[in-house]
Amino acid sequence: MRLRLITLTALAMKTLLPAAASAQVSSPPMLIDGTILEVVAEGKTTRTPDLVTINTGVVTQAPTASTALTDNAVRVKRVVLALKTAGVADRDIRSANISLQPQIRYADNTPPVFTGYQASNTISVRFRDITRAGTILDALVREGANQIDGPNFQIEKPETAFDEARADAVAKANVRAALYARVVGLRVDRMLSISENSAANVPIALTAMRENMAGAASASDTKVIPGEQDVTINLSVRFLLKK
Repeated sequence: MRLRLITLTALAMKTLLPAAASAQVSSPPMLIDGTILEVVAEGKTTRTPDLVTINTGVVTQAPTASTALTDNAVRVKRVVLALKTAGVADRDIRSANISLQPQIRYADNTPPVFTGYQASNTISVRFRDITRAGTILDALVREGANQIDGPNFQIEKPETAFDEARADAVAKANVRAALYARVVGLRVDRMLSISENSAANVPIALTAMRENMAGAASASDTKVIPGEQDVTINLSVRFLLKK
């Protein structure tokens, strides 16, 4: 917490706020007769994530580029079909990366040896029904996915949570202002300005998962636990203290 006290008498003051602030409330220039107190308060609320994102894909190797790409396309088609069969909407499936690379084996005291090509196709997937995420992940592996990165848990629409965090931050700022005023023998006359820091925080939680690349995974093998996330807002608030 940051605290600053400034005593001014009959001095014209104009509140200056950071240009990067995403929201701000300030009063017009005024004559100040009292002590300015500035506090920084963090507001917080908690939410259960309702959206999970993973990157899944297929990596194949073959002696020729065309064979590597063809094999990869067949397996990716099965993976996408498994996603749609599981109820994942088209809007929640998108290509993230497609690559084709020659494979070279290097060894000491011998020239490099070309061994073929590696094709990779990565798909970004969003699950809106988190309770089924583990089952879907296992289905992907059974259908040929051999790369899985994630899951990343998110709050799809955090606006209401942000507003609750803002209200919490203002309440905390008022309590702290009253405390400091009492300690220095003054009273809170009014609030002069509110400045919201631009970096609001919605943490993305990462949860480890087990993969069965042999294709024998069952719905009971992979557990996806979203937990809870803190949504935080930091406000810088100025108060006028008087006798």
